[in-house]
Amino acid sequence: MTVRLQRFARRAGTGLALAFTLAGTPARAGTVVGPWTPIFKGIDYSVSTNVPGSGDFPRLQVVHAFRVDLTDPDIRLFTTPPLPDPIPGYQEVGGLTTSDFLSTHHLQVALSANFFGPGQYYQPPGSPMDVEGLLISEGVVVSTQDGSANSTAVLFDESNQATVIQQNWPVASLDGVWTAVSGNRALVAAGQNLESDPSSRDLDPRTAYGVSEDGRHLYLMGIDGRQPGYSNGANYYETAAWLLLLGAWDGVNMDGGGSTLLVMEDSTGVPVRLSKSSAVADSGNERTLGAHLGVYAKPVPGFINDVVAEPDDTTARITWTTVEPATTEVEYGTTLELGSTTGVLPELLSTHQVQITGLSPWTDYYFRAASASATERYVSPILRLFTTNYVTTNEIFAITNEWLYATPATVANGTAWTGLDYDDSDWGGPGPGLLWIDANYNPNVQPKGTEVPGDSSTGFPYITYYFRKHIALSHIDQGGLLNFAGYIDDGAVFYLNGEPIQTLRMPATWDATTLASGYACEGNATVDCVETFTVPMDGLQNLVEGENVLAVEVHNYNPRSPDMTFGLGLNRIEPLPRTARLEVGHDGTAVSLSWEAAGFTLQWADVPEGPWNDESNDPTSPYLVEPMESHRFYRLKH
Repeated sequence: MTVRLQRFARRAGTGLALAFTLAGTPARAGTVVGPWTPIFKGIDYSVSTNVPGSGDFPRLQVVHAFRVDLTDPDIRLFTTPPLPDPIPGYQEVGGLTTSDFLSTHHLQVALSANFFGPGQYYQPPGSPMDVEGLLISEGVVVSTQDGSANSTAVLFDESNQATVIQQNWPVASLDGVWTAVSGNRALVAAGQNLESDPSSRDLDPRTAYGVSEDGRHLYLMGIDGRQPGYSNGANYYETAAWLLLLGAWDGVNMDGGGSTLLVMEDSTGVPVRLSKSSAVADSGNERTLGAHLGVYAKPVPGFINDVVAEPDDTTARITWTTVEPATTEVEYGTTLELGSTTGVLPELLSTHQVQITGLSPWTDYYFRAASASATERYVSPILRLFTTNYVTTNEIFAITNEWLYATPATVANGTAWTGLDYDDSDWGGPGPGLLWIDANYNPNVQPKGTEVPGDSSTGFPYITYYFRKHIALSHIDQGGLLNFAGYIDDGAVFYLNGEPIQTLRMPATWDATTLASGYACEGNATVDCVETFTVPMDGLQNLVEGENVLAVEVHNYNPRSPDMTFGLGLNRIEPLPRTARLEVGHDGTAVSLSWEAAGFTLQWADVPEGPWNDESNDPTSPYLVEPMESHRFYRLKH
């Protein structure tokens, strides 16, 4: 959990609740409207609930809502774009889950929009779908309005001015329309509930959009449902009543049911489900939807603002501003725990810049800016950067390559089976990946290469399976990486020449009876669930030129699990030779040294033969050198 979410959780978890009356709307006894908490600049979030059996809300309901300030200049709306070669009325868009829609387009919040077809909800990402009603994305008509059904439209121009049309048939003029979505019915108009049946038992999770009377705020609301004891869902009358309570003047019902889900981006770019989807509660998976609405926004302003990362292969420049002069520091690492720091630069500044060095290429890093004023220390949310790839990648073997395999009936406890000299002549195979066993035969686990045996005494797969493979390395490069990519269900331990080099979802100690501590991708190693990790060659003391043995043991999470999946590919990543040009210029009386490439260290010497010394304070380009009486020579070292 990141800093941003921790702060939000502390504020939202205080128990503070407000009961209030909107003008012209009777107070609902027992209804709790949650406070609006800023989560991004221009976007507030609220969680509301009610006391069942009171007022207009006799059933238990939990309501999640975003309030978007349409007048904020940094707010930008975005809907599902068309396929590259769409077929109108048949294949107009590529379906995505709400989380995938948010992460694919780097949005800050997202939820469902138009109804769509077909109704097969758990499909691979990008599956062609048809959108119902008018949908416009960044001025492009994705789906036309071709009848009176699903014709309640919300239109926005490029400056986010909103227009709600109760019945967009015949179709209103689309001149100047930049964004548009459509629902199946109007719920609220001119501050009045349009629904007449508060007793309807048509209860479902609901998604609804509303616009305030002055047009400033867009309300994006989801009512959770189909989860007794938590939230039962709402009928249309209740959905409209909730929109009115939140502040809507006009409102529209959108695609709900199992599609209802509000998602936000955490500070590291990872989608976080805020509401509780009935589809996830039922199946463990989000539905693949044909239409979404998302919002781009900037972080909430604070003491530290405008944090920007400019990564290179082994370095990254981090810049930010503070509202008053403060110190400069960056904390960073490959996990959310961070663990490393650039150290504190004590000079009090309002504009900050730090160069992080010694990073690994093609690697995710987490970081946060830290600045201390004269009275208090502040930190930004934890953010993420990805270093560039001045490397060459060569495949050692593919994920479909062959492995020897064995079960606990063949392998004794201990790690002798992981060594180079172990006799594996009585093992099964070699069989191509994926190696698998599945009583339920999940078709999304692909490619199925070799079926392995189960435990006949239990009727289930073994808790643990063992795999071995010989690999040959012609050379070992300093700074090189071994990059692993695999399908693993559920946990695993990886060995090289008898020594463990990586674990996935395993406790600190293990044997053949040890269960994995978790699982990936909601329990199945499906085609969209490739896990990757890298191991620096420099850190592998037992890696040798020539023959090596890679061994893996895969553990199930549950002794009655019906399946096990294993497939692994391996690449070697090696740095490419790099050069940089050192330019010399003048800045007043000083000499200016500049270079474009990152990842180089500026060095100096009194004579060309050396000795060479690193310039102090890890300078960045351009660097000013004050004139001196004697000569000095400079160079760049990578």
